[in-house]
Order: sequence, then structure tokens, then C-alpha cells
Amino acid sequence: MGQSSVRGEGTRGRVPRARELGWDDDLHGAGEATGAKDGAPEEEAEADAPVPARASRRRGGHGGGTGAGGRAASRRRAKKTGKRKVLRWTAITLSLLILGTAGAGYLYYEHLNGNIRGGDRAGGNSGVKKSAPNAMGDTPLNILLIGSDSRADAKNVALGGGKDLRNNPPLADVQMLLHVSADRKNASLVSIPRDTIVHIPECKDKNGTTYPATDNRPINETLMRGGPGCTLTTWEELTKVYIDHWMMVDFAGVVAIADEVGGVPVCVKTGVYDHPTARVKGGSGLKLRAGTTEIQGKQALQWLRTRHPFYNDQGRAKAQHMYLNGMMEKLQSQNAWTDTGRLMGLAETATESLQVSDELKSVKKLFDLAMQLKNVKLNRLTTANIPTAEWSQDHNKNVLIKKSADKMFAMLRDDIAFDKNGDPADAKPKPTASTKPKATAGAPGSLAVAVVNGTGSDTEPAAEGRARTIAELLQGKGFTEAKFSQEGGNREDTVVAYPKADADQGKANALSVAKALGLPDSAVRADAKVEGITLTIGADWREGSVYKHEKPKAGDLPEGSDVVQGDQKECMPVYSAYYWDGKS
Repeated sequence: MGQSSVRGEGTRGRVPRARELGWDDDLHGAGEATGAKDGAPEEEAEADAPVPARASRRRGGHGGGTGAGGRAASRRRAKKTGKRKVLRWTAITLSLLILGTAGAGYLYYEHLNGNIRGGDRAGGNSGVKKSAPNAMGDTPLNILLIGSDSRADAKNVALGGGKDLRNNPPLADVQMLLHVSADRKNASLVSIPRDTIVHIPECKDKNGTTYPATDNRPINETLMRGGPGCTLTTWEELTKVYIDHWMMVDFAGVVAIADEVGGVPVCVKTGVYDHPTARVKGGSGLKLRAGTTEIQGKQALQWLRTRHPFYNDQGRAKAQHMYLNGMMEKLQSQNAWTDTGRLMGLAETATESLQVSDELKSVKKLFDLAMQLKNVKLNRLTTANIPTAEWSQDHNKNVLIKKSADKMFAMLRDDIAFDKNGDPADAKPKPTASTKPKATAGAPGSLAVAVVNGTGSDTEPAAEGRARTIAELLQGKGFTEAKFSQEGGNREDTVVAYPKADADQGKANALSVAKALGLPDSAVRADAKVEGITLTIGADWREGSVYKHEKPKAGDLPEGSDVVQGDQKECMPVYSAYYWDGKS
């Protein structure tokens, strides 16, 4: 066992058992790694919240710090890396907070492991597979960040109100997908409004209870229909993006983290007071004067839950993005990563506040994950909202603007940067190393291909005779066994599916069909429901004999995405009904 170091006793020694644990010795180097926190839940809070005492005690008389030698080394490292601001944030910050505990010894490391709560990665089967690696063998990293509105304990009831809701299952009121590019040079953070109506697949919770699929419920209900794994599966079905992990935090966790950090800077253009109005009951109680304010404790939770003063759910998500950027900047300005005592407090709070998918349930795994972000510069971080519109059946709920949302999802799937700040060469999708099948495709004339017309959509019927037209096109290219099917249905994109059980040969045959039609390799997918090669013509190919699908370019996000770069400074606008003069 490594020996525990004592807080506040000079410079940090080498990390106990560092190499055995798979860590570098220089974990605490300024500019080497840091992080932030994930989104927090909303709903109108009214009750006063007790401020967690342990955070203030840790920051009190137990200051850690480094000795003269440590400070000099920190300055040298800071000078070396000061020219490039590095992304250190989001719920991943919470994992990076943990890296400081290595200096506290192996026993403390084990203690922190005991703090971390886990759960199954997925709650259902989306059928989405991890992206093929690029030519360098790297794949994108996708992490779903969830804010729960659970009132399961007294702290959360005090913070969120609604003591009569204590026995209700929690809702996923905040959902953000963090996408980090395969080359780890850029990152995108995508939010969806909590009341967006989506298809929720069949899910199973930790007790084995099965929840049937539904098409008319809001996405925040996924958490009560199978836990965070169901939320992840729903996002995978929605975006067709494989999600590696999830992280979740509740009301009390948000407050504890904000207090431990010592406040997070946010900004409003005018004074704001989120109070009940004649038209809208409740309100978060947030009260801020115009300009920049450092918020913490209950006020931080109020900021993350405020909606109507920021106009709508999209505005609320933008405010949440501002908060995450502010937390990252605050931690950087504190040089928190060179102070062992400070890091111990941060790590304790982080591990107590987080719940993660099981494959992340250790300090080392969280640290390894956090290190994936160390090369992403702040100006290469883009936050965005999935474009939505009011649902015709209920103006309090949203639906996706499909064309715009599909474009954003395609950029995530193809690992196309959301910004234009990178090297032009980085703007193009990277070639993959594993699209070449392991088997050799059969002769075209030997392949039975079922062609299905899926060109219909919610707004227009299927293009008549489309399956027959494409089947004949295939026959002309030598696929003489291609037959059009009478089955229909709606599909947004054109795909060539092969039986999941026939992974190698089926994939080779499907790729052969895709190549003959000019379809991208990404259109080829395994499907447990098909019995043979099945070509479904989607709404993206309603006419013509040549498949035309122009790839989005870097930074070419759809209208309504509310894009903000990580290094941009912009205050939140406030709806006039919630103006506050800063006096009353």
C-alpha cells in the first residue's frame, strides 16, 4: 500500500503506485489536465437549501499548497502550456477533479472508489454500433451527461421543493451529449429540451422491469423508464450515434460542486428575477443584477433551472452551457490542480456527487477518460442546441425540426467539427481503417436483395414506384436477384442492412450493393430483424438514379442551433417580464 500524504505539508512527492495504477507520475502538472461538471436539472425551486458544510470546511483551515520548489515547477509547466488553452470541463471535470487524490495515497484512492456509484451503460438495444476507427486507429468519444430531478432524499427535497414528489421516479431534466473528435482536437456539446417528444425504445430497469416503446412521451421520462441506460439508448436511436458512457448528477450534487469550486461566473444583460407571474406559476427564485456574478450553492442550482426568463428551454440550455464554461475558467484561474489539499476536497465532492455507467466506476477509469480531453483547446469547444419547434398537440412540448436535427446528427456520426477554427484538413471526415470487409463479397448475380420503399415522411407520402425503380437499377448493374418488396414504411436515410448473425459475409455483400449504387459505407448496417440483404430507400433519395448526399462542412450547423464557442463572452438576454432593477 502506498502511504497517505498529509494535506498542507509542502511539495507533493511522487504519486504512490502511479505506474501500477497506470498513471503518469506528473498528474498534477499545471496545464496537464483538468475538467468541469455536467448539466443540472430544472423545475421551479422554492424551498431554501442547506449549504453543504463540508465544502466550506475543506476550503477553510486546511489549505494544501505546494512548496517553493513545487511552485517553481508549476510556473515552468504553466509557461510551457500557457499559449494554448486546454479544454478541462463538463462532467468530465468531475473525473479530473479526482486525479489530485493520487497524491493522497492508495488508501484514499480506494476510499474515493467506494464513493462512486454506477449503473448499466444501456437500458435497451438500439442496434447502433461504435464508429469504425480512422486511419490512425482512433474513434470519437461520446458521453451523455444527465441532470436528475430526483427528490429521493431530504437534501434534494430541500433544494428542489416538492416534498410530495419524494417517492416519484426521477426525470432526466438536463441531457447533453459531449462529442470529442477521434483526433481529440475539437469537442461539441449538444443539448435537447427536456419536453421534446421522441421515440422512446423498449427499456429494462435494474430490477428487470420492462417498459414498452412509446412515440408520444417527452425525452425526460426516459430516466423513469429504465434509468440512465434508457436515456442513453433513446439518444442512440435518435441520433444513430454510439454513446460510450453516461454521467449523472442530482440537485445536491450540483450545489456541493459549485460550493467546492467557490462559485462560477455567469452573466445577464439586465437584472433578472425568476418569480411567479400571472401566466406562469412557480419560478426558480433566481435573482441577479446585470453583468457578471459568481454564483454558488442554491443560486447555482437556480441558474441551471431557470427557463422562462431566458425565453424557453433552448435559452435555458444556453445558460447551462455558459455555466459549464464559467466553471472551467474558474478552476483554471485558481491553479487548483497544483494544490494537493485543494484537490482532495474537489475529488471527495466529485466522487460523492457523480453516478456513472459501470465501465467508468473507478478513479483510474475516470482519470483515463479525462486524459482523452487534454488536447482540446477552449476555442475548439462548441455548444449547440438540437433545433426544435412547438408540438402541434401541446404548445408546452417540443418536436425536432427533422431536417435540421438530422444534419446535426449526421455531423456527429461523421465526426465533422461544429466549428471552423481548426486546420482545413480537419474539416473533412477521416478515412476509416475497418470498412474493408473480412470476407469477399459474392458475385452480384448470386446476391438476393430485397428493395423497400421507405421514402415517406411525416409530411409527405412515399414516392410511388420507388422500390421498383431502384430494383431495376440494381438488376442493370448485375444484381439480377434484386426484387422490390411490397412492404413500406418511413425512413429518413437510405440504408443497406444485413443479418446481424452473418457479420462478415453479410457485411461484404451489403458493401458490394452500396458501392454499386454510390452509397457511402456508413449506409451499411447490421440488423437483427432482417433475414437477407435489405435495401431501404429513404426520404433522402426520393428521385433519380444517382444518390446525391452532400456531406456537411465543418461549422455548417443548421439554423436554430444556438451555437456558442467555448472562448466567447456573451451575457444572457432576459425576457422583459422578469427584469429586475436590483433594488426590490
